Amino acid sequence: MTAIGIIGSQGRMGQALVTAIAEAGHDHAGGADQGDDIAALIGASDVLVDFSSPAALHDTLAACVAANTPIVIGTTGLEEAHHFAIDQAAAKIPVLQTGNTSLGVNMLAALVEQAANKLGDDWDIEIVEMHHRHKVDAPSGTAKLLGEAAANGRGIDLGAHSESGRDGITGARAKGAIGFAALRGGSVAGDHSVILASDEERIELIHRAENRMIFARGAVKAAAWLLGQNAGRYGMDGVLGL
Repeated sequence: MTAIGIIGSQGRMGQALVTAIAEAGHDHAGGADQGDDIAALIGASDVLVDFSSPAALHDTLAACVAANTPIVIGTTGLEEAHHFAIDQAAAKIPVLQTGNTSLGVNMLAALVEQAANKLGDDWDIEIVEMHHRHKVDAPSGTAKLLGEAAANGRGIDLGAHSESGRDGITGARAKGAIGFAALRGGSVAGDHSVILASDEERIELIHRAENRMIFARGAVKAAAWLLGQNAGRYGMDGVLGL
């Protein structure tokens, strides 16, 4: 039985994680939220799962490194400084960071990478995502994950080849670009479509999240897997054995 602590325990994902931990037969070590001292939680946990805010990540990573405690990071909206801090922590402890803990989404990413690799850049790639009205970041972490998969398949840098926020007279679509569109409304847990379109045919790869439990169950599976790993930075592909 693995003792799993939750950072961001009062949020919707935190509540789903409590259920997923019990379903998997692990021990819920407790939770911490903004302003809480996480030292006690870390002391009671074999591994942490973090779905809190990016602002808290630096302090959380420092505390995990000090206690030699592995951590799964599912927080989205991360910037370059956060990824630098994750890389530094991963030199000392196991860290799994992902824009989406769903097993299905990560299998989709593997398919997107394969398709992008096998099809030429005369196939346009567009990523469309929709989430509930309360989501604060766009494109979603999952959309970025899928964009990175497409870019990796083509052997290009996503930052230099992405297009988003089209409005007005934008000119023709750049050859080889990876496009993003973000939709917000209602209570949608998460819909993602990757469209590969040529002049005469189109492939659409789609994932729809029915509820947040898929993310919670994937995060718990990732936490149990991470506990047996050496220091390093990992993704969900390792959990899936891809």
